[in-house]
Amino acid sequence: MNLIEAIKSVPDHRHARGIRHELWLILTIILLGSCTGYWGYKPLVEFTKNHRKTLIKLFKLPSDIRFPSDSTFRNIIQSLDFEILAVLFNVWSQQELSIDEGELMAMDGKSLKSTSVGGNSSYQNFVSIVSVYSHNHGWVVRHQVIENKHSSELEVVEELVQKLSGKKVVITLDALHCQKKTLALIIKSGNDYIVTLKKNQLNLFKAANKLVSYTLCI
Repeated sequence: MNLIEAIKSVPDHRHARGIRHELWLILTIILLGSCTGYWGYKPLVEFTKNHRKTLIKLFKLPSDIRFPSDSTFRNIIQSLDFEILAVLFNVWSQQELSIDEGELMAMDGKSLKSTSVGGNSSYQNFVSIVSVYSHNHGWVVRHQVIENKHSSELEVVEELVQKLSGKKVVITLDALHCQKKTLALIIKSGNDYIVTLKKNQLNLFKAANKLVSYTLCI
């Protein structure tokens, strides 16, 4: 499955009567535009204007094609099912993106803009994507979507660690994941880790600080 085939697998739930542009083309333009710095609905329209000839040649499109408007990009982005995209990305990335022994792999979660509901109340919910990023290659090799009311970043990172079992990589994590269970799981999976440590874990912080001081003296 190449990237275009993966994108074409995304279900199109729009009413057939109102469709002017195929979903795979809109998503591919969003992807290419975003990767080259065209962030936002109107910048994506500018991207199609600046690269019109290239897009027509690359995707064998009609020479008189009218590319999507900014409102079309907006409607598509707001209606996307991020979980489906993440699954298809993982299928493609496992076939196409290599993971080298000993490389640094960062795991981190980011919430998606405009998915937050509930404000500052205890009922707040939002969608996040936890990514596995290759420091060596500069690309993301895995994604997983979560809703904070149904799961946590801790649980998702533990699942992603298991999926990297036997890869012999070094996983980098922020202080949220400085947990006995998570770090033990990384070692058990045949990988290693670099994790941020805060002073709120006082005994561990003191031990680490003492070890660093001793090493510097040597």
